[in-house]
Amino acid sequence: MKTITIEGQLRSEFGKKATRQIRSEEQVPCVIYGGADTVSFSAPAKAFKDLVYTPDFQIAEIKLGDKTYKCVLKDLQFDVVTDELAHVDFMELVDDKIVAVTLPIKLVGQSVGVKAGGKLVSKLKALKVRALPKHLVENIEVNIDNLELNENIRVEDVKVEGIEITNSPRIPIASVVMTRQLRQEEATAEKDSKKK
Repeated sequence: MKTITIEGQLRSEFGKKATRQIRSEEQVPCVIYGGADTVSFSAPAKAFKDLVYTPDFQIAEIKLGDKTYKCVLKDLQFDVVTDELAHVDFMELVDDKIVAVTLPIKLVGQSVGVKAGGKLVSKLKALKVRALPKHLVENIEVNIDNLELNENIRVEDVKVEGIEITNSPRIPIASVVMTRQLRQEEATAEKDSKKK
């Protein structure tokens, strides 16, 4: 599992004035929830680049003084005018506490429908899940080997040990659709069989 380390400073002052001061120093105010205490801190804006601007699921290791918190990204707020990162919420990973996160989907294998000339269409990029921290994975692999032409793989078809998927079970994840060329070939073959 990819881990990003963020070094920050605990916040002692709160309110709009203190928050504006933090942002003027190119720092981002942050909060860690979910553990024994709620922890407020700030960290340099550039420290979040690899955590925020990526489709990957990563663990954030937040170092505040002599304490380190293992967390996942929970919520982001951006400035409506400048579009800069304005606030970050983290959820602390506690061994016996279930967390709700979003994990990216990774399609693996070679679909039989694609081999037959169909086109693979990815319909869902990530799944919402609930799991204990020890069961969290970088991505959820979905095997598409048996995906036939004009068929779907749905959320209900995905089973991962230790992970509860909370998306609606009927939502399609991927499907193989017929390409225009394949439709034309089938139509031509049908016309030829009628002529005989």
